[in-house]
Amino acid sequence: MRDAGGPDEEELSVTAPKTWATGAPAVVHALRYALGQTSPKRTALTLLSINQPKGFDCPGCAWPEPAPGHRHRNEYCENGAKHIGDEATSRRVTADFFRRYSVEELSRRTDHWLNQQGRLTEPMVLWEGATHYEPVGWDEALDLLAGELRALDHPDEALFYTSGRLANEPAFLLQLFARAFGTNNLPDCSNMCHESSGSALNETLGIGKGSVGLDDLYDADLVFVVGQNPGTNHPRMLSALEETKRRGGSVVAVNPLPEAGLLRFRHPQKARGVIGRGTQIADQFLQIRPGGDLALFQALNLLLLEAEDKEPGTVLDREFIEAHTTGYDAFADHIRETSWAEVLRATGLTRDEIEQVHERVVNSRSVIVCWAMGLTQHKHGVPTIREVVNFLLLRGNIGRPGAGVCPVRGHSNVQGDRTMGIWERMPQPFLDRLGREFAFTAPTAHGLDSVDSIRAMRDGRAKLFLGVAGNFVRAMSDSEVTERAMRGCRLTAHISTKLNRSHTVCGRTALILPTLGRSDRDVQSGGEQFMTVEDSMSEVHATRGRLDPASAHLLSEVSIITRLARKVLGGEPDIPWADFEADYDLVRDRIARVVEGFEDFNERVRRPGGFRLPNPVNSRVFRTPSGKAVFSVNDFTVLEAPKGHLVLQTLRSHDQWNTVPYAMDDRYRGIKGGRRVVLVNPADLTELGLADGALVDLVGVWSDGAERRAAGFRVVGYPTPPGSAAAYYPETNVLVPLDSVADISNTPTSKSVIVRLERAASV
Repeated sequence: MRDAGGPDEEELSVTAPKTWATGAPAVVHALRYALGQTSPKRTALTLLSINQPKGFDCPGCAWPEPAPGHRHRNEYCENGAKHIGDEATSRRVTADFFRRYSVEELSRRTDHWLNQQGRLTEPMVLWEGATHYEPVGWDEALDLLAGELRALDHPDEALFYTSGRLANEPAFLLQLFARAFGTNNLPDCSNMCHESSGSALNETLGIGKGSVGLDDLYDADLVFVVGQNPGTNHPRMLSALEETKRRGGSVVAVNPLPEAGLLRFRHPQKARGVIGRGTQIADQFLQIRPGGDLALFQALNLLLLEAEDKEPGTVLDREFIEAHTTGYDAFADHIRETSWAEVLRATGLTRDEIEQVHERVVNSRSVIVCWAMGLTQHKHGVPTIREVVNFLLLRGNIGRPGAGVCPVRGHSNVQGDRTMGIWERMPQPFLDRLGREFAFTAPTAHGLDSVDSIRAMRDGRAKLFLGVAGNFVRAMSDSEVTERAMRGCRLTAHISTKLNRSHTVCGRTALILPTLGRSDRDVQSGGEQFMTVEDSMSEVHATRGRLDPASAHLLSEVSIITRLARKVLGGEPDIPWADFEADYDLVRDRIARVVEGFEDFNERVRRPGGFRLPNPVNSRVFRTPSGKAVFSVNDFTVLEAPKGHLVLQTLRSHDQWNTVPYAMDDRYRGIKGGRRVVLVNPADLTELGLADGALVDLVGVWSDGAERRAAGFRVVGYPTPPGSAAAYYPETNVLVPLDSVADISNTPTSKSVIVRLERAASV
């Protein structure tokens, strides 16, 4: 399966990768994109409001803002400016558009083309057997959806999917509605991204989120940036790392690809970033083989144990280990059996490189490890993060200033959604509090995550899909299986701001329910409303739209969810849905009584900058069964491709947010005018007998014997680790088998796909 070409396809050109990121070009590109979407006045209003105390939170990444009084007037990055320009676009998708294009025609368009059509403006329905969407009134649309929900044989036949764009208040109401309806089927985008982080951290530290704040990052002696590309996915992290360097800290980057932002950062709001050379971010770059991170941290842990043996009492934090941890002896025995030959084979690094990092560690009082999907999307993603925790526990780098764990979430409120209860496996104490607050018994059986939701639709066990924000079809693995599963549903419905591929992969009946964007004003019968979000570092703050809505026909997500709940539940249980729609303060009052850490929610969130949720880990309180942090024993295997094959990792281009490409370019990697490219080490090209620029098909190899093919990719010689390759998603999601998932977390293994390159039959 492949995307059809569209009017946005250009001729591919390739130049050398950049060795620095941001600077004046980022400003130019951001403004050019925003002004191409809407007027100068509207652009100025959005850019001066984004990430400000009285403005709206960037709908892009979840990187936190500095405290009020310490923020720049332009507190956003290039991709944030593009993201908000994309949402604030003046382009509109109307009923005339859907009369012009059939669903089949839309399905042949690229993701880029679909997104560029603009904001959705009114509810649309695709009736069974029809070829085109047509307008439908809100009451009729919600009656249709409610009727299908009530007609299910069991509530567990429904799926309620959520993307991280959803704010706290509608997220809380959605999970309340789903559980009052009778199911815990609440898959979300975190299942596909950071579920491995939550699984590992809950097991070892007792809470599934990071422990550090911005001040910790500034004050750390050493920061590891592992398996992530801040320059593209969360560029404002680079300004925080620049502050780390300014205060005397150092940075170690660990990644299969050399990323421009981690080599050198030119801050666009400072003179040295515009006319100077900027700041070297990474003091040391380890170009690791995909999946080799577990072996790396085991080697570092072995070196720490051996250093302690040589000078007892000088390397490890024995007092912390004895008072606050369990499992040390079994962990240490296991680590001492580590094979250096296997470590070097798994990582592709030299022993000297690893020992240099070890020296940095022992000379640092406080260490933070940051990571993203380069760690989580492997079969051994959970053990890798558990080994990271082992590494930090050895020297007491948990629960004190300047030290800790930092999973960097990639979407605005994905962490907040989980806090609000968007999880198929919420702990029983949360379900008990929810039931007591609203006088019903919440279901206790675990629901379906994203991967299991596809399996359930494929097997006929799930029959209705409601997606709230996001682009589920393109975010999920095994694209052909995913699309067949979705088409088997009785009804699919999407609450969305813009057109995407998921709207073209329909059940027998399909609905598009258009909603307000983050930047739109939200006025209800109780007056103008605001909502809240939680960033990657547990800061909760308000977000208020400033723009006139894209259409008079749009409803807020709160309105859609509460109106649907009234139609489906009919007053049983007795939940004041209409009151919640009128006044979001009433929702926050209930959140305050159900969700830990949200006491006096309405008062605290009105303070400039909001408030930070408490993290027991920072008081060295660990909510594990033993009451202590857990050392774990983790085995690694060397990820190697058979002869003639490569290990492929999927990744984003610079001009992309999640599944949506804003342009067909990847400026920092030197790619212009195309996305169907595969980056391969030149030595591997020679061995495979392929020329730079050759046209190939990517063929995925999996134990089920079925081949998965992504056709028509241009080969680009690139400094990838030998034996590996990289290509953009969602175009390569077709290669990731549905059953190829991380142990424990069930996250798709999108960073370790075995492929071979076949010459394409024709251009």
